[in-house]
Amino acid sequence: MPAVTFAPEVAPLVLDPSDEAPAKARRYLADRFRELGHADDYIGRLVVTELVTNSYKHVGTGHIVVRIFPDAREPFTVIEVWDESNALPRVQRENDDAESGRGLLLMEQLVHDWGVRPLNEEGKITWARCAR
Repeated sequence: MPAVTFAPEVAPLVLDPSDEAPAKARRYLADRFRELGHADDYIGRLVVTELVTNSYKHVGTGHIVVRIFPDAREPFTVIEVWDESNALPRVQRENDDAESGRGLLLMEQLVHDWGVRPLNEEGKITWARCAR
């Protein structure tokens, strides 16, 4: 049986759902990437912005929790965003007339993989694995 690996204990960022949340999440990501020795945080900033923005726009209540940590499977870093909603995000079909709805489609092209983990209690964690 393979060994089970758990996410390391990392000080999370707890945010109120507001239009300031994505900027605070980007600063947190930049600090974490610097601590982890990552030279380039551009894709990480795009990813955390998309995930946090989706949480505050589509959930709008409670808190948003962001964690960033190195994946045990090198060379990836995991970005997790927790919110209190049980609604799962989904990639929208391309629509040239839509004014929004392209973020997850773009993010899907930039990350190694991503997904959603519904929680037994309340809410979900949306995560992405980015190459370092």
